[in-house]
Amino acid sequence: MSWISPVEASPGPGQKANDYDRFAEAYAAENETSLINAYYARPAIVDLAGDVTGHRVLDAGCDAGPVAEALRERGAVVAGFDSSAVMLALARRRLGDDVVLERAELGGPLPFADAGFDDVVASLVLHYLEDWTTALAELRRVLKPGGRLIASVNHPFVSQMAAPRGTDYFATRSTSEMWELGGAKHLMTFWERPLHAITDTFTAAGFRIDVISESAPAPGARERFPEVFAQKQSGKFLCFLFFVLTRPDLRPPLGPNAARAAISTSPVLHRNGLRHPER
Repeated sequence: MSWISPVEASPGPGQKANDYDRFAEAYAAENETSLINAYYARPAIVDLAGDVTGHRVLDAGCDAGPVAEALRERGAVVAGFDSSAVMLALARRRLGDDVVLERAELGGPLPFADAGFDDVVASLVLHYLEDWTTALAELRRVLKPGGRLIASVNHPFVSQMAAPRGTDYFATRSTSEMWELGGAKHLMTFWERPLHAITDTFTAAGFRIDVISESAPAPGARERFPEVFAQKQSGKFLCFLFFVLTRPDLRPPLGPNAARAAISTSPVLHRNGLRHPER
């Protein structure tokens, strides 16, 4: 992408990295039509979510709301959070005031109830963190048993190929680059880690890995960006790695008597009109 360039020297101590409030509008506008977001990262994660009709879905690091909007169009009831106030304002403009949008940091406590969501999507956000432990614990907490975390991160093989000669693939390391958007350059910092560290962290957090995908770009990408695909007969390229994880339901199966009792007292079923309470 022409607006991304390497950092020529180590960032100074006064430089603030990942300050999305400074360039949120320019970033959101770029992502509406870009290959990497509009034709690749966003459709890939939405396709992995599949049928979300009636699902409560939390968009972790919701940006200006394009993923949440796409999932809502598929029938989901969406909510989101982001650390950027400007991004949240853009998301509210896109999604409307009836969608719950909170300002919160990934890696800190989240303002959502336990087991409140069927799915969580975390598109290109985990790699901003050195330590994923707290973030994954919180995302697991807000998921229902059996719920899914659908995530994407920088592909570790791509990171290694772009790294200076002699870089230790097996190290968890910080990398930086400059993004030129809105007429200014912005320092971005990410944390790269090997594939086994990614999968080990997911399983240590209590998730089951169901899918690891190197997704293909969406239909129309080759026609829209012919110069990118001129030497790619497969129509694919390496950039991000996509995961579908499940929070296992570890509760013991209900016996027939317990199951009937659970149904008869369920306030959710009563509210939804599937069973009337005893009068």
